Amino acid sequence: MKSIFSASDRYPLLAVLLCFILSLLCPSLRAQQARWTEEQANAWYAQQPWLVGANFLPSDAINQLEMWQPGTFDPATIDRELGFAEGIGMNTMRVFLHNLLWEQDPEGFKRRIDTFLTIAAKHHIRPIFVLLDSCWDPYPKLGPQHPPIPGVHNSGWVQSPGAEVLADPTQYPRIEHYVEGVVGAFARDPRILAWDLWNEPDNDNQGSYAKVDVKNKAEIVQRLLPRVFAWARSVHPTQPLTSGLWDGDWSSVDAMLPVARIQYEESDIITFHDYGWPEHFEQSIKELRQSHRPVLCTEYMARSIGSTFDTILPIAHEYRVAAINWGLVAGKSQTYLPWDSWSRPYVLEQPPVWFHDVFHPDGTPYREREAEIFRKLTGTR
Repeated sequence: MKSIFSASDRYPLLAVLLCFILSLLCPSLRAQQARWTEEQANAWYAQQPWLVGANFLPSDAINQLEMWQPGTFDPATIDRELGFAEGIGMNTMRVFLHNLLWEQDPEGFKRRIDTFLTIAAKHHIRPIFVLLDSCWDPYPKLGPQHPPIPGVHNSGWVQSPGAEVLADPTQYPRIEHYVEGVVGAFARDPRILAWDLWNEPDNDNQGSYAKVDVKNKAEIVQRLLPRVFAWARSVHPTQPLTSGLWDGDWSSVDAMLPVARIQYEESDIITFHDYGWPEHFEQSIKELRQSHRPVLCTEYMARSIGSTFDTILPIAHEYRVAAINWGLVAGKSQTYLPWDSWSRPYVLEQPPVWFHDVFHPDGTPYREREAEIFRKLTGTR
């Protein structure tokens, strides 16, 4: 009579061994971490203070590469400038990394990230790290970075991974190794608040580098972005994953642009960018709260076009939405100059008001009234 028992019943150790071999041969069979449930996301957010901070680049760096490369990594300036932030109650920073730094020297890069995290923790700041970015110069290169272009906003910022890699699927393993390597190295580090996997992924840079950017970027990103989320989840981070919505209609999922819909449906927590007037900012919050997940604004504040600390911070505080403005200390990025400086550089004259940034390099606030608003809303003496 034929046995009714399977081979796995009779040879349990053999079955375990076969499963292990299959998992090695077929990575897709390995257990994948799922997107957080609404309950998980809200439980995480309930443990956080009201999150307020800035997108951080030291004033002596023109871009992510200059911030992090071993020859220009400057812990003293980072320490001093994060101290300015702590002094007005900021408790988070959004900080950009770069794949070329990982490819150059992963161990050294991890050590510098650890040093940064130690400094940030000293100032009670937990950063959101950004891994990829589709904005500004699409041809990043390691080594010395060019000096700022006089009168031009963010004249040295670089994309990650850059147009050449983005346009060539055979190079995507470079992105995979970087995402898995960095997130995996710090997947259980409580000093990190969250991972922002890709900044404005389908931004085509109209008005700056549009003529040399990758063609069909939105279509490429639409295929690649879900893979980036999968790579990050494969190393089981304890921190939430996100990619911030920045363009289009968010009134419903069906109304969203294809890339925005992927960002919305893949993110553990919902993040967004809004440089509009306070009425627009509040409407964005109301639309995105339909997700029933935490909502964090990871870019806002452009004084000359209607987005100011005076009007936006009270709204964010009322709704308990994180508020992370662009720019902390005015420096080589020149983001105190407006976006239109790409077409009309401010060489002979300065704009009447700063566009971004909070502090002068010596720590003096651009407007003392703004510092007072931060201190009042964060309860900082």
